Amino acid sequence: MPQPNILLFVSEQHRGDCLGIENHPVLLTPNMDAIAGAGARCAHAYTSAPSCIAARRSLLCGQFPATHGMVGYREGVEWQIEDTLPAVLARAGYETVWVGRSMHQFPPQKRFGFERVIDMAWRRYECDYFKFFKQRRPDDWEGPWGTGVMHNDWTARPWHLAEDLHPTNWTVHEALRFLRERNDTRPFFLVVSFLAAHPPLVPPAFYLERYLRTGVPEPVIGDWAVPPPGDGKGMGVDHDRVNLRGEALLCARAGYYGLLNHLDDQMRRVLNPYWGVQALTKNNTAVIFTSDHGEMLGDHYLWRKIVPYEPSARIPLLIQAPPHFGIKPGTVINQPVGLEDIMPTCLDLAGVAIPPAVEGRSLLPLARRENPPWREFIHIEHAPVHHTLADGREKYIWFAADGREQFFRLSDDPRECHDLAGKPAEAARLNFWRNRMIAELKNRPEGFSDGTRLIPGRPYTAVLTKGRSPPPNN
Repeated sequence: MPQPNILLFVSEQHRGDCLGIENHPVLLTPNMDAIAGAGARCAHAYTSAPSCIAARRSLLCGQFPATHGMVGYREGVEWQIEDTLPAVLARAGYETVWVGRSMHQFPPQKRFGFERVIDMAWRRYECDYFKFFKQRRPDDWEGPWGTGVMHNDWTARPWHLAEDLHPTNWTVHEALRFLRERNDTRPFFLVVSFLAAHPPLVPPAFYLERYLRTGVPEPVIGDWAVPPPGDGKGMGVDHDRVNLRGEALLCARAGYYGLLNHLDDQMRRVLNPYWGVQALTKNNTAVIFTSDHGEMLGDHYLWRKIVPYEPSARIPLLIQAPPHFGIKPGTVINQPVGLEDIMPTCLDLAGVAIPPAVEGRSLLPLARRENPPWREFIHIEHAPVHHTLADGREKYIWFAADGREQFFRLSDDPRECHDLAGKPAEAARLNFWRNRMIAELKNRPEGFSDGTRLIPGRPYTAVLTKGRSPPPNN
């Protein structure tokens, strides 16, 4: 069989529960759902560092944060790496293209193995999106941020310009341009990267009004959660602690759901069976959908990401492949998986050897229900806040500054309403996970663990000056 084309959709700040196929009460995502329905859905997919730069590094190189070196959020840190996913595929003959929201790496002009990059970067007015935008509106230098609703805000309003100027529409248009003009003598690896559902919460009016009309679910508030001082009044619309109610809650969630519903409809332009990617490639294209991290969306009085809770750390991960790969429609993968697994999965699809420095594992055996040996848990972290271990059934959180612990039984309490860390009946399980964390952090340069105990209060910065070496035979 010829090598398949690989189409990777990447949304931004997209919670794992925000899919129709996850039984969301109001959100419509029929095109994302169809990828899962025709292939496999990872029910416990996590980002190992819930913010943009670190997560996208893991996607691009198949390594965990402690290895690639970015364990938190810091701009302007140059990344030197040879064997990225696009670089390895390009050496194997693939045409490699990134379209849309930037890779969010430094330096921003570096392509990290992609032959072509057609990008939108909100802080770079020389990016391709703003060049397009300025042609259409030469006197408008604010673009998507001309509404007063900004990139970390919980405020929302309708998109204020023609819909074809929306970043989501532009991204799909450029992806379609590539598909129609590409070199069809080579297979392609195409990443279609969306700004949505990252704020600004400015979907086209139809999509905002849909969720204002349907209503939105109330925030989940755990018995451990503490409201912000003064109920959040006066803390600013971009603060990470909120107590959204009434109109503020309705608009924030309607804006977020509207961005995702709009994105889903736009994906149909690419996935349409009559003139979309499968028609153009004779049904020889694998499709993967994922996101870099989630969004708290007011749950537990929190906004944005970074924290270890499911809305922030769990992400969608969907895989559909040509029939000869043997993925049965509607497969649900329950093992803990992460962004690190995307690179080896793509290389496995392409029949290309996986470099030894890659720590992730191909998801194809899981998708084929072969029951291969698998990791017992995934390590989630974000400097300077936490280290977390999760297996999809239980979750242990250790806060690095003061040593505070949380423990959730996700199998019974998937929304993390009940912290079991202080319950005497859970002492054995808590100790079991604590010992796992002691072993996991033993060789970290920060000194979090001496092999017998966890040591809080150690310096925990976003960048490791020396990342660890990948474990052998991972």
